[in-house]
Amino acid sequence: MIGFESAHEAFIQYHLKRRSGERRGRLERGHREPEKTFCRNVWWPVSGNFDSLHPEYEVLDWRGLSYFCDFAYITPYVKLIIEVKGFGPHVQDMDRNKYCNELNRETFLTVMGYQVISFAYDDVAHRPELCSTLLRMALTRFSPVASPVPKKSVAEREIIRLACMLARPLRPIDVESHLSMNHRTAVRTLHSLCEKKLLSPVTGEDGKRVVRYELQQEAFQHI
Repeated sequence: MIGFESAHEAFIQYHLKRRSGERRGRLERGHREPEKTFCRNVWWPVSGNFDSLHPEYEVLDWRGLSYFCDFAYITPYVKLIIEVKGFGPHVQDMDRNKYCNELNRETFLTVMGYQVISFAYDDVAHRPELCSTLLRMALTRFSPVASPVPKKSVAEREIIRLACMLARPLRPIDVESHLSMNHRTAVRTLHSLCEKKLLSPVTGEDGKRVVRYELQQEAFQHI
């Protein structure tokens, strides 16, 4: 099996050979240690390849000016812009005008159909597991499923997402309404998630009857 270093070198050389002028120069200058660290610590563990990933990807901002994003993941189903932001250049060294331009650019890219996600370099370097989890959530959210998935798995994943959106413990009625599911099936699916330690049951005032289900940290890896 090909290792990261060989795959990464082939990845960069592939794009260098297909670029010229400033696009090539930007890749030569711009793909540095933070970007390679993201590739090594986050992208490679999640994907195991660099298919459809473009380093130093050129887009136009709302003024029609060129801007090079750290990465773009482009497939028939999603256009995902990925930025790795260091505290210095993106916070300490940023004035009000640069700050406004960055927000305007990200909003413009969203309007143009891109999904924009950013990672702090400190997390990429020191907490890559968190970044990998968030990246996996983004990719599974926008990418098609390669093979059929049991209805139960789809329902469980959607219940976890519902709990995230509501930001409070779930009630069976929430699941019934969201998934057009009958009460018995909703409760059975919630119990299944509890058995997998993805939800935790919360009892009512009598301490006996389960009335709500609280999201557990492990659940985020299953979205």
